[in-house]
Amino acid sequence: MTLDAAGFQRAIGANDAEIADLDAYRRMLIESNAVMNLVGPDSLPDFWNRHALDSAQLVDHAPAARTWADLGAGAGLPGVVLAVLMKGRGGHVHLIDSLQKRCRFLQSVVDALSLPATVVWARAEAHAAVVDVVTARAVAPLTKLLGYAQPYHQKGATGLYLKGEKAEAEVAEARQVWHFESELFPSRSDVRGRVVSVRSLRRVR
Repeated sequence: MTLDAAGFQRAIGANDAEIADLDAYRRMLIESNAVMNLVGPDSLPDFWNRHALDSAQLVDHAPAARTWADLGAGAGLPGVVLAVLMKGRGGHVHLIDSLQKRCRFLQSVVDALSLPATVVWARAEAHAAVVDVVTARAVAPLTKLLGYAQPYHQKGATGLYLKGEKAEAEVAEARQVWHFESELFPSRSDVRGRVVSVRSLRRVR
């Protein structure tokens, strides 16, 4: 599905200020991607669907959440998109990444758009803020990702993880290592994708 800014705005119900912020972020992403590998360059023409809608759909699954942690935030997906949407809602997003150059990019976006976000240069499992939702996209298979996310779950967070067509297989494999409650929801941006909701996480003994 190809989507432009107007189509995204209709799909999400975003206001004009949010669209302006997201378009500014899109332009910063394109500029920085030319000199550092943030996202696949072929994905940028489809920014509004593949990146913006893919990220923004998480709000549908936790509409009351105000604090988020994006593990392995990288290019800022989904975290920057969430921060734009949290800007007028009293929310806050922790953008956590272990690579300093990506953190510099994220900080430049946060500063330019005055986003309610904190950029954290650290390993995901080392920060472990108290948040409503912990999320990640394209970081690691679910078994390994839940290891990074466990400290956040232990402090009460729900997990919402953006996964592709192998989501069901990843959940089944993760159950060999972890006990958890889960639900899988169809992705709004890709018929092959899933949003994986995880609660009550603990390691298999």
